[in-house]
Amino acid sequence: MHTEGTFEPDSAATARDQYEAVGPAAQTVVREIARAMEFDREEYGDRVTSDVVETARDALFASLLEVTVGTREEYEEWREGYDGEVTETGNENVDHVVWHAGPEDEAVAATFHEKEDAAIATLRRQAFGRIYRELV
Repeated sequence: MHTEGTFEPDSAATARDQYEAVGPAAQTVVREIARAMEFDREEYGDRVTSDVVETARDALFASLLEVTVGTREEYEEWREGYDGEVTETGNENVDHVVWHAGPEDEAVAATFHEKEDAAIATLRRQAFGRIYRELV
């Protein structure tokens, strides 16, 4: 069992603070991508909207969430001690699980067979959508 990521908010306030903290980085990433795509000033103004920057912030925040990767047995052991609600996706007959518990007794989990990186990325997007979107 191992963890990946850096953000493990223990409260809604911490999640909001971490979300706000990635705002400047998201703006910089969007600006540099637009520069690499050779947007002129007018095209930048037309295409780089606040929604674009917010989407980048959402993706950046989600990509930094701490997740735990383990075997089905390790996940079941964790789940026995977890009092909150868990939304699990995937097949229950698969040997590996990735999971994330949010700050308000809600967690998400996804099973995977071989593609750990893909499962982690998918789970982080699910965690943002199910747990954090309304908090931040």
